[in-house]
Amino acid sequence: MRRSLPLPYAFTVLPLVAVALLAGCSTSKPSFYHQEDFSETDTYSRSFGASDAAVCEAARRALLGQGYIISKAQANIVDGTKSFQPESDQHVEIAFHIVCAGNGKADQKASVFVSATQDRYALKKTNNSASLGVGVLGSVSMPFGSSDDSLVRVASETIRSAHFYDRFFGAVERYLAPGEDDAAKASKTELDGPLPQPQKKESK
Repeated sequence: MRRSLPLPYAFTVLPLVAVALLAGCSTSKPSFYHQEDFSETDTYSRSFGASDAAVCEAARRALLGQGYIISKAQANIVDGTKSFQPESDQHVEIAFHIVCAGNGKADQKASVFVSATQDRYALKKTNNSASLGVGVLGSVSMPFGSSDDSLVRVASETIRSAHFYDRFFGAVERYLAPGEDDAAKASKTELDGPLPQPQKKESK
């Protein structure tokens, strides 16, 4: 003979079971920070046998050669963006952030750290209906009006493809030709060196 649970007990236990099930479902998805195990060190970085200024200059030229717009170009930092339009109502933008750091005091080797993000935008239309005042009745919205179109960012993600960064580092290596390091050092010396002293006139 089956025995049913007392009514007050059932009203107490069943909600607790439901809450536990909901909590288990909500925590089933792993957080993205669990993927950051910091074990890979060669996807976003590469070492070159040149100074940090020369490597960053090669990285700047690599982006310019692919149609990127450079928004920042310093001795050890380069930022650049490029726009794409896969569909008539979609817009994609890839942004590069490059940091060059010298390894050691000899200025003969540098590491390049690169991070690229991909932002997706969608076209959003907003209809603006016209309002017409009608005395004591107030304003009445009419069917005619204008529409405003604007791009709204709908997704943003760091590019994680190792092949993508391999192609970029390959382009940097091609632009890092012999002699580029000497030119970068000469330019840096001209900018950072002391100002020339005025020549003294010889007295007759």
